[in-house]
Amino acid sequence: MSTAFLFPGQGSQHVGMGLELYQQSPAARAVFDRADAQLGFALSALCFEGPEEQLTDTINQQPALFVTSMAMWQAMGDPLGSDGSAWSNPAFVAGHSLGEFSALAAAGALSFSDGLKLVRRRGELMKAAGEREPGAMAAILALDVPAVESICSQASELTGRPVQIANDNCPGQVVVSGDEAALAKAMELAQAAGARKVVKLPITIAAHSSLMVSAAAEFARLVDETPIQYPRVQAIANVTAEPLATPVAIREELKAQLTSAVAWTASISYLVQQGVDTFVEVGPGDVLLGLVKRIDRKTKRMKPGIVR
Repeated sequence: MSTAFLFPGQGSQHVGMGLELYQQSPAARAVFDRADAQLGFALSALCFEGPEEQLTDTINQQPALFVTSMAMWQAMGDPLGSDGSAWSNPAFVAGHSLGEFSALAAAGALSFSDGLKLVRRRGELMKAAGEREPGAMAAILALDVPAVESICSQASELTGRPVQIANDNCPGQVVVSGDEAALAKAMELAQAAGARKVVKLPITIAAHSSLMVSAAAEFARLVDETPIQYPRVQAIANVTAEPLATPVAIREELKAQLTSAVAWTASISYLVQQGVDTFVEVGPGDVLLGLVKRIDRKTKRMKPGIVR
C-alpha cells in the first residue's frame, strides 16, 4: 500500500470543527492552544462555536483550516514522526489551495508557527485585494477544461475584464474566478455551451486569479523571509502537479499559487501514476476524497476515525 495524505482548503470549514479533537487528544489541544497564543485571540473558540460569518471570513478561515488540519495531524501521531504512529509512512502529501500550507507543514518544510503566520497574512492580503478589485468565483459542471478555457477567453474579450480557471478539481468540475462582470458572462456562456450546472460560489474574492496580483507582491516578500526546509516527504505542487523537492521550489510555488490555478486533477493523477493507491484526508470534511473518487474510482479513500 502506498499512501498520500491530503489537506483541504477553503470551503471545508464548519462551525464545531476540531472540538472533538480538542476534547479527546492532548496533542491536538496543544496545537489549538499554541495557535491562540500566537494569534492573540481565541481562534479555537471561533472554530468550535462560531459565529459562522466570522469563521468564513478569509482572514479567519485560512488559519482556522490550517490549525484544525495540523491538530488532526498531531492527533494521528504525526505519521512522519518516530513516535510509533499507527499510520503507515506516507509516500506523498498534497494540499488543495490553502491546504498546501498544511501539507508543507506536515512534511516539515514549514514550522507550525511560520505556517500559521503565512496563512493569517495570506488571508489578510487576499481580503484587501478583494476589496480593491472585487471579484467572485463559480463552479461549472460537466464541461472539460479546454471548453472552460475557451469560455473564459470569450468572456474576458467581451467584457474587457479578467476571468480564468481557478481550480481543475476533477473531470467535470472546474471553478472559474475573476471580475464580477466577466464571471457573469462566463456563466452565461457556460450554460449556453451545455454545462449541467453553473453555480456562483459564496466567496467574495477572486482567488487564484489575476485580481490577486496586488496581494502577491507583499506575500512574496513574506515567503522570502520565511525559513523553509527540505520536506521529509514529497509534496505535490498545486501549480505544476509535480513534487516540490527543494526550499527554492517551495518558495516559487507558494508565490505562484496565489494567482495560478490549482491543478488538482493532474496532482491526483500524478500520485496514482506513482503507485499511490490510498488517500487519507487530514482536516475537516471529506471534499477532497470525493474529488479523488471522481478522478480514480479504484483508489482507497479514508478519513482518520478520531474526529468528524
